[in-house]
Amino acid sequence: MTETTSHTTASGGPRRSPEYLLAMDMFGGLREDLFRDAFAYRPLRPRRTDGPIARRLPGRLRRGAAWIPHAAVLFVALVSALFSYNSSEVNATGVPWALAGLITGAPVAMSLVRPVGAWWLVCAATVLTSLGFGNGLGAWPWTPGAFVAQLAVMVVVTLRTRPRTAAWMWVLTLVLGTTMDFATNRSYGADTGPMAVTSAILLLIAVVVSIRREAEHKITAEQSVTAFERDKRAVLEERTTIARELHDVVAHHMSVVAIQAEAAPYRVENTPPELAQAFATIRENAVAALTELRRVLGVVRAADYEAPDAPQPTLADLDALLANVRDAGLDVTKTVTGAVRELPQGVELSAYRIIQEALSNTLRHAPGAAARVEVAYVLGGVGLRIVNGPPTGPAAASPGSGHGITGMRERVAMLGGEMTAEPVADGGYEVAVFIPVAMTAEAPGA
Repeated sequence: MTETTSHTTASGGPRRSPEYLLAMDMFGGLREDLFRDAFAYRPLRPRRTDGPIARRLPGRLRRGAAWIPHAAVLFVALVSALFSYNSSEVNATGVPWALAGLITGAPVAMSLVRPVGAWWLVCAATVLTSLGFGNGLGAWPWTPGAFVAQLAVMVVVTLRTRPRTAAWMWVLTLVLGTTMDFATNRSYGADTGPMAVTSAILLLIAVVVSIRREAEHKITAEQSVTAFERDKRAVLEERTTIARELHDVVAHHMSVVAIQAEAAPYRVENTPPELAQAFATIRENAVAALTELRRVLGVVRAADYEAPDAPQPTLADLDALLANVRDAGLDVTKTVTGAVRELPQGVELSAYRIIQEALSNTLRHAPGAAARVEVAYVLGGVGLRIVNGPPTGPAAASPGSGHGITGMRERVAMLGGEMTAEPVADGGYEVAVFIPVAMTAEAPGA
């Protein structure tokens, strides 16, 4: 009794061998690369002109540089056509010279708009030219013009598609040459061997260029994504920092509300029950808000964050800040205009931090420069202007993450203000900020 084993797939069909699957995958790739939509319209786009050389060209030459690949392909098409003209003049069949040049030059030019279809067309041109006037020069199956056209089209298609397409074109080109050699039983003057070697070298170079270009595109895309994610992370980090700093400000106000609400009933004799209940409700809500605020701070607080021992700084502490940066070597002056008044604590804190960060940027990026800080108290808010002159020496590499401008913009946007940060004409840098402050009515008798 003989035991038989059948191999079936999950769907019940016979299980295919790895060799069969590999062959099907190969032929599937051939069908996808050279047969599917072979004559689809795929125009070659103008090249980018933001490279290191193209950027230095004048406007008209720079625009023309975008069409250099197109001009190069058309030049090769002209060369192959001229070779075919010469071939038609010496052959004995009397092929019209214009037709001979068109047969070989047209596929090269066509590779600019229909690359894969141009390859099939140049293969057909090889058969026509070899049968029409190949015997006149002894070249078989590629005449000089067809030889140039075949190589040119293969290189262009490789640069515009994928490396696998180059392999299929090289194999099928050799099959074409070998088939024509055996079909005509001709060995003298056969250039299938030179075509195999020359095309292999050129296609290898084209594949390397194509792979390198694709790698550069991927790196550029990854760098763009990385830069976007870095900017996004910088914004989140700055917002977290601002939230931690403003916690003390908000907590102070809520604590005052809770204390005053608790003490208010005892300041008035015979307090109505309704008023006492209202003050009790206010205190309960203030205490609940403080509890929730501490929970939020626990979420945004970094693992190594330590609460500050001193109150958050304000514009009243600006002189101490300027003294510190002067000790660090920065020549800085301060100008205050308008009637100095107390601003909301959030505004005071943000204004102080903006000035602090702008001066820090001056120390890092403009060594030897002098700086000027201007604070303007106006009717609708407060204006800040921090400007530094040009550096007198090279700036050292900064270990920072470049969050300074981002942090300033986040603070200004949080308060509904406006900000500009840009270089000035003398080579320095200027940060200008306006933070609106709502006017409050003064108490009677104040």
